[in-house]
Amino acid sequence: MEAVRFKKVYLEITNVCNLRCPFCPPGRRPPAFMEREKFLRALDQLRPYTRYLYFHVKGEPLLHPLLPEYLALAGERGFRVNLTTNGALLARQSEALLAAPALRQLNLSLHSYRQEVHGEAAGYIAGAADYARRGAALGKFTVFRIWTLGRGRETDESSRKLLALLGREFPQEGELAGRSGERSLALGEHIFLSFEEEFAWPSLSAPVIPGPGTCYGARRMLGVLCDGTVVPCCLDGEGECPLGNLFAEELADILARPLFGGMVRGFQERRITQELCRRCGYRTRFSKEPLNKSCGAS
Repeated sequence: MEAVRFKKVYLEITNVCNLRCPFCPPGRRPPAFMEREKFLRALDQLRPYTRYLYFHVKGEPLLHPLLPEYLALAGERGFRVNLTTNGALLARQSEALLAAPALRQLNLSLHSYRQEVHGEAAGYIAGAADYARRGAALGKFTVFRIWTLGRGRETDESSRKLLALLGREFPQEGELAGRSGERSLALGEHIFLSFEEEFAWPSLSAPVIPGPGTCYGARRMLGVLCDGTVVPCCLDGEGECPLGNLFAEELADILARPLFGGMVRGFQERRITQELCRRCGYRTRFSKEPLNKSCGAS
């Protein structure tokens, strides 16, 4: 495979989710599962541009009935795949995930835990830890995520309970909840815990955030929604900054347009060219990035 342009591409195989979490706004797009023919077209289009696929923008990828086949098809084309899941279907899908050579990493959102869906917390965490250990033995990464920290990077009560259970599975010095000031902790070989503050999904209905800024969107990453809409990043969950459609045109043509090129140059120069990006608070996290830093997409 030749040198790639994007560090990763988010390929949303479904926008359907089995939970309604308060930190994830309800979707306005029609519910859909990416069909096999369209998935193959997406793989063929993306193959020259990245080695890493994330089967996620919105939705729960473990819901897709063809997930094992999609993992196999991606692997046959040289992709490594990362999945982000709310964990409700992990027990049901764990054997298929462990058997998939293409699966590189599973991100497990602990902050999605709901007892009525996931079952009793101790059993759920024990099962997830067992998956992580089995995956590690196969060279697969597992990242447990708590991405609902407050502004002071404090954990809520539900998260503290889950972290206490996780700490029993992977003993550490001190309580895990007390280490939320750190970004990432190694719980074991190939097993990590990630902490992040809760963020607001960008929307055209949100207020403008003044000032210059930059982002990795359209430079290090790209997104493809399940209807083929190409978006600049993983946070455009409603396709409000469409760049084109992968199922109707060639990705090379989409990336050659002034819309895309202007967006990339703007980020390199700390100029925000798109309305959705002007309303995205996440971009402020990159405010200290040097200007014109090479990101492989210029």
